[in-house]
This record gives sequence, C-alpha cells and structure tokens, in this order.
Amino acid sequence: MALLQISEPGGKPAKPAHRLAVGIDLGTTNSLVSASCGGKIEILPDDDGSYLLPSVVRYRADGEIIVGNEAKQSAAKDPGNTIASVKRWLGKSQTEIAASDHAARYQFDPDREQQAPALVTAAGSKDPVQVSADILRSLVERAEACLKGKLEGAVITVPAYFNDAQRQQTKDAAQLAGVKVLRLLNEPTAAAVAYGLDSKEQGTVVVFDLGGGTFDVSLLSLRQGVFEVLATGGDTALGGDDFDQALADYLRARIDKQASEEASELVVLHQYANQLKHDLGENDSVDIDFNGYRGSLSRAEFADICEPLVKRTINTCRRVLRDAGKTTEDIDNIVLVGGATRMPVIREAVADYFGKAPLTDIDPDKAVAVGAGIQADVLIGNKSSDDFLLLDVNPLSLGIETMGELVEKIIPRNTTIPVAKAQEFTTFKDGQTAMSLHVVQGERELVSDCRSLARFELRGIPPMVAGAAKIRVTFQVDADGLLSVIAEELSTGSKSEIQIKPSYGLDADTIEQMLQASHEHASEDRDIRALREAQIEAQQIIDAIYAAIDADGELLEESEKASIEAAIAELRGAMQESKPIRIQELSEELNRLSGDFAARRMDLHIRSLQGESIDSVEPIGK
Repeated sequence: MALLQISEPGGKPAKPAHRLAVGIDLGTTNSLVSASCGGKIEILPDDDGSYLLPSVVRYRADGEIIVGNEAKQSAAKDPGNTIASVKRWLGKSQTEIAASDHAARYQFDPDREQQAPALVTAAGSKDPVQVSADILRSLVERAEACLKGKLEGAVITVPAYFNDAQRQQTKDAAQLAGVKVLRLLNEPTAAAVAYGLDSKEQGTVVVFDLGGGTFDVSLLSLRQGVFEVLATGGDTALGGDDFDQALADYLRARIDKQASEEASELVVLHQYANQLKHDLGENDSVDIDFNGYRGSLSRAEFADICEPLVKRTINTCRRVLRDAGKTTEDIDNIVLVGGATRMPVIREAVADYFGKAPLTDIDPDKAVAVGAGIQADVLIGNKSSDDFLLLDVNPLSLGIETMGELVEKIIPRNTTIPVAKAQEFTTFKDGQTAMSLHVVQGERELVSDCRSLARFELRGIPPMVAGAAKIRVTFQVDADGLLSVIAEELSTGSKSEIQIKPSYGLDADTIEQMLQASHEHASEDRDIRALREAQIEAQQIIDAIYAAIDADGELLEESEKASIEAAIAELRGAMQESKPIRIQELSEELNRLSGDFAARRMDLHIRSLQGESIDSVEPIGK
C-alpha cells in the first residue's frame, strides 16, 4: 500500500504523511465525499464551493462524460443520454428497471437483455455499474484535488436494505472507478456514528433516513461508545423522487396530457414538481404556472397527495420497533437523515408517531457522509478504533432448505455482523454420497415463501446409513453484508464453498412485503412447520421399519407383522391430513408396536458378533 512521502531538507524522506481515505455517500439524488481535515471530518466541496454532487451523468457522442450540475441542467434537452437516479437500478433486472416511472425516456440495449441491463446512449451502452462508477470517479477526483494526494481507500455507504447483488455492484462500481472499498457501511449506521460522536448522546435512537430514492429506518443503542443496531427496516423503492413523481402526476392530470408525454417534457415536469416541493418547505402555499395551467397548492393539499407515501414510512417505523420489542416511549431521540426529511409533511408525521419532535440540528444531507468519513479514518489507521465500536446487523434471515421444503435459519435477521455461524446436518437416505444445498433468505418457514440465493452441491460423503454422516454448514457474513457458505463432511474433510452473488436483487414490492408477510402468516407458518416435521419424522420411522423387515423379516410373527402394517397404513392416512398431533400420536404407537421386533433384531446381531481372545492373536514380528 503506497504512502505519500514528503522530502525533508537534505533529501531524507519524512515519516509517512497522514494516510488519505474518504467517506462517500453515494446517493440517489445527490452524492457527497468527506475526509479528515485538521482532526475534523469535513465535507469536501468542488471548485465552485458546492458540497452536493447531483448523481446525474450525461454521455456525449464525442465521448465526454459530464457529471453533476451541468449534467442535471442538460436533462431536459438531452433526456435519453442523461441518466439520473441510477442507484435505484443497481442489482435490478431490465424488467424491473423498465417498470420504474423515470425509465420511460431511456432506450434499453436489446443485446444485453439476458445480461446486466444497459441503456443505449450516444457514447454506447451503459449499465448501472458503469454510471455509478462515473459518479464515484468524479467524487474521487474532487477528493484528491482537495487533499492533494492519492486516496488509499474509501468507505461507501449503502441503504441498510441493499441486498447482496446491490452491495456487490456498488463494490464493482468502486473498482471500476479505481478506488479501494475499505467497507460498505449502512447509511443509517453512518448517520448514527456522526450523531453519536458529535453529540455524545446515550440511549435509544431512531435514525429515519429518507433520501432521494431509498428509505431506511434503524433503531440503535448508543452506550459507552458502542453503536449497536437493534433492528432495521426500509424500502429501496421509496424516496424524495416518489414525492416528486406524485406531485408530477397530480400536475399531469391538470395540463395538456399530449404535450406532457414527450420525454423532454416529462423531465421538465418532474423538475418543476421538485421545485414546488422545495418551495412548500418554506411557504404555506405556492402558485402553479406550468404549460398553460395556473393554480395554487397548499401544504395541506400536498400532504393529501403524498399521504400513501408518508404512511409507508410510518408503517416501516412501526415494524422496526416491533422487531426490537420497543415502543415509542422507549425512544430517546429521532435523527432525521436525507434531504427529503426537510419536508414539513415528513417532520410532522414523525413527530406525531413518536410523540416527540425529531432532532434537526444535524444537516440531513451531510450526516451520512460525515459518518462514513469517521469510519474511513478509523479503518485507514488515522484514528483509534478504541474510540468507538460499530456493530451493524444483517436485515433478513439466512438459512438453507431442509427436508419437507422447510427453511432452517442459520443466521437470524438483525444479527450483528460480521458473523460466522455453523450448524450440523445429516443425510436422509442410506448410502447418500452427495448433498444439494439450497441457500435462502427470508423470514417464512417454507422455501417457496423465501428468496432463493444460490444452490450448490457437496460430494464425497461416505456411504452410510441415513443420519450417520455429519455435515457442518457454515454461514459467514462479512462487514459489507456479503455472504459465503461452506459445507464440510467432517469425517473426510470433503468441502464445498460458494460466494453468494445473485444476478439481480429483489423486486421493489418484495422487499417491502417480506417482513410484513412473515408477521401476517406467523401462526400459519408455525402450523405448517409442525405438520411438515411430523410428516418427515413419520416417514423416517416407516422407512426404517420396512428396511428392518427386508433384512430380518423372519423374526416377525404374522400377527405382529399385520399389526405393524395396519399401523403404518393408519399413519400414512394421517400424514395426508393437517393434524400434526395425530401424526405424532400414531408415530409413537407404531414405535411401540415395533419395539419388540427391534429388540429381537438387536439380540440377533449381538449374538452374531464373533471375536477372538487377544491371547490367541499371533504377536507382530514372530
């Protein structure tokens, strides 16, 4: 790792200079970069003194790439080549991207339909990773100009609810931009770091992070320098852009629809809606004069337009508190993060729900970047990690499929990361020499109700009777939230490993629905699991008895065999019903009826064991 050297008089090299690392808030609407300057984390400005870099990229036919304000200003006249809100597209399929409201003005590359989706621009096809890399590259160039040196790495923030594909593509974008990722840090956690270290607050804090395109809520415990995430929730398809879109849709219903269908007109309309939203932050009402339509809009009317979106944010808060076993009375402070939290409608809704006004003394645009900068300073070695401990969590449970299409959770949701957990499994059939492992993510009990992450096989299992082999499955989640799974047969050391990098992320609706579905179907899921487990255990008993009859059937009397057959038939009939208690009762009865047969088999095999006296064995060497 290269260090910046300064020459002293006489040509002797000085000690290594302050190592250069930055924190980057890669936002949907705006991005920022921060670094340690004079012992304090500062947001780095561009040449014009602006701290915010609009996350907009324009591609020109001559190959020039324009990032930031200039690109944003070109969106109306060159919409097809000016890409905005690309963060929402990371880890998504072309179908998911095409379904989004602001994708209508873009043309997708048909040759990339089966791969990572890409947009056709004057400079060629560009996928979300490449666009994100251009934004990151602009921030890195800004930082190196301000700090006058080469960066050694960066901490880049991501929404807490970014899945593996979205996180991996963020890292890929950084690599393409030529910057080493020291860590991916969840945005609410970054804000909590900035808040906790700056104010020295202790207690239970809600970080309410509503950015341009994503929404996160994290519940954190801040005590004696330890930042622990107790629970997290969010929506990667909810942000300030959606409030703009709701207002734009409201305006479209009142103006010349034919004119507003043009791509350039849609961009202008969206920008106008955004300006109205900002004006309502400072005024009780605003005048509207757009495309021949004149009128006015009050804060109350804007609140009505956005009511469904506001409800989504509060419902997420409610779920996070429930997950952590907390109530609104347990919350000491609410920290607002993200430019969209400047909207009075959001601040009022948060205050009403929690029963206390949120803190507003921290610039909501800068908090995440400041926290990332603090963490970067620690990881690069400039600041002692003894000053604070950062404990993040994984947002959804991780596990594998077991018999009966059930999910065995290895790492429960809200487990502190990085983490490694192992669990032992065994074979289901005699002579089984391979095992298929299906890695899933979610809160439900059935595989079909969870998200499939990956499948892989472990081979080289010694052929044994069912249940004799021991296979240890280890799940490892690193500090960036990326998962690897290792399966090992313990007697031979046969091993198989996989890094979980799914092609595409969850669709927008699924992320929001997964936790809600787990709560709504909790009772039903418990019943299904109890039924499946009873059915599996019953089938194992039946298989074992038939195997014993095939091997030593002569030990059974006809009447005894008839009783066992009748019990098996009755048990199989019960297995078709949804009464696990009845299945368990009949399984116990079958075990009782076959008990004498099992004892006779044991006696027979013990008697058949022949051995020799040790005295009769010829010593080695004679």
